[in-house]
Amino acid sequence: MNRNRHGGLRRTLVATGALTIGAALALTGCGSGDGSDADAVGVTLIVKTTANPFFVSMQEGAEAAAEEAGVELTLAAGREDGDEDTQIQAIENAVSRGDKGILITPNGPGVEDALIQARDAGLYVIALDTPPSDPEAVDITFATDNFLAGQRIGEWTAAQLGGDRAVIAMIDLFDDKVVSVDVQRDQGFLDGMGIDVADPAAYGDEAETGRYSGGEYEIVGHEASQGAEDGGRTAAENLLSINPDINVVYTINEPAAYGAYEAFEAAGATDDLIVASVDGGCAGVAAVTEGVISATSQQYPVRMAELGVEAIHALATTGEAPETSEGLDFFDTGVELVTDQPHEGIESITSTEATDVCWG
Repeated sequence: MNRNRHGGLRRTLVATGALTIGAALALTGCGSGDGSDADAVGVTLIVKTTANPFFVSMQEGAEAAAEEAGVELTLAAGREDGDEDTQIQAIENAVSRGDKGILITPNGPGVEDALIQARDAGLYVIALDTPPSDPEAVDITFATDNFLAGQRIGEWTAAQLGGDRAVIAMIDLFDDKVVSVDVQRDQGFLDGMGIDVADPAAYGDEAETGRYSGGEYEIVGHEASQGAEDGGRTAAENLLSINPDINVVYTINEPAAYGAYEAFEAAGATDDLIVASVDGGCAGVAAVTEGVISATSQQYPVRMAELGVEAIHALATTGEAPETSEGLDFFDTGVELVTDQPHEGIESITSTEATDVCWG
C-alpha cells in the first residue's frame, strides 16, 4: 500500500532506535497562539522518556516552535525506555483529538502499527532522532547521521592513539534488541578507526583483533549500558575484568560515558585513557572540558523538534511537505565533533564553542 498521500519524498528507512532509560508519563496540553479550535494546527510530540536531557530539550524546542507558529502542542513520554504501550496510547489520543501530525522518538517496533493507523487517519508522522524499522510507519525522519557521528569520534580516536595499540571497550545500548542508533554509532566508530566492520547492519561480527588505520587493535568486547550512567559503570567493570589494559572506550551516549569513566577511575586506569561518545549535551561538553570525555559528537535535538513542528504547521497551512536531505533517506539535522585535542585534517570544534550550542 502506498501511504505517501502527503506528497513528501519517501525513502527506505532502517531499524528503530532508543537512547536512554526511565521516565514518568508526561501528557501535557500546551495550547499556543490565538486561533480558534476549529482551525488550530494540533501536533503531538511523543518522546521515549523524560529521564534524559536530550528528550527534555526536544520538548523545550517543540514548545518554543509551537508558540512561535501558533500550534496546539501536546507532549507525551514513555514511562521508561522501551515503554511502547504508553506511546501507543499517546498516538491513539492524537488521532482522537484530530491532530494534524505526530512527532515521535519510537520506543520500539511495537508502536509502528499505531503509527501506520495514524497515517491512514490522515496524520503526518515524523520520526525524530531515529527511523522506525518499517519505512511505512512514518512520512519522514529528522535525525542525526548516526553512522557519521560514530565515524567522527572513530577517526579522532585513531589519530589520538598515534599508532599505539588500541585495546577497545565497546559500550553499546542494548544486547537484547537491535536498534538503529546502537548499530550505526558502534559501526561508524569502528569504521572511523579504519577497522573492517564486516556487516555494517550488525555489530559484534568484526574481527576481535587486527589492524586499525594506525596500528594493531583488540576489541575486548561489547557490553550493554541501557544508555545510563549505572549501566555504563557496570559495562566498564565487566570489560575491565576481562582485560585491565583497555585504553579506548566507546560509549553509545554521554551518560554511559560518565559511568564508564567512574569504573576506570576506581580501577586507577585513567592514564592515557580515551573516552569517545555521542550526544553533545551541556553536561557532556563540560566533561570534555574536564577531560572525562576525550571527544564527543554533538547532535541537535532542539533543532529536530523545532523543524518537526514547523514542518507539520507548513504542511497544514500551505500543503508543502518536507523532503529528505540530498543523498540520504532522512533529513539530516547535523553533527559536530567536539574535542579540546584537535588533529590536523579532522574537523572539530572546541568545548568552549560547543557550549554556545549545547542542550540540557
